[in-house]
Amino acid sequence: MDANNWRPTAPGGEPVIDTGDWRIQLQPDSRKRIVDKIIEILKRHLPFSGQEGLQELKKIAVRFEEKIYTAATNQSDYLRKISLKMLAMETKSQNTIPTGNGISADGHSQREN
Repeated sequence: MDANNWRPTAPGGEPVIDTGDWRIQLQPDSRKRIVDKIIEILKRHLPFSGQEGLQELKKIAVRFEEKIYTAATNQSDYLRKISLKMLAMETKSQNTIPTGNGISADGHSQREN
């Protein structure tokens, strides 16, 4: 049997019907936890200032997650794409020096003088 053609079975041995859309099976709470994790990573690697800056990071995280969610072909692809992007951010930020910039309410950077 080809591993790519494997189909899950219900407890009674009947094949589970493939609805064709993996998104139906993903719990909304799962997406929220993923967005929260993205926000935590962004907070560590992108400078922000105050509540307005935090709200901007949240908007970035939500847009990013929605873009990946829409483009992914299955749940594994969705998680892989998010993981790779977050890993790239972690790696990139380790190779840069913080500059003391922040994101203000209007989305412009604030520099320390």
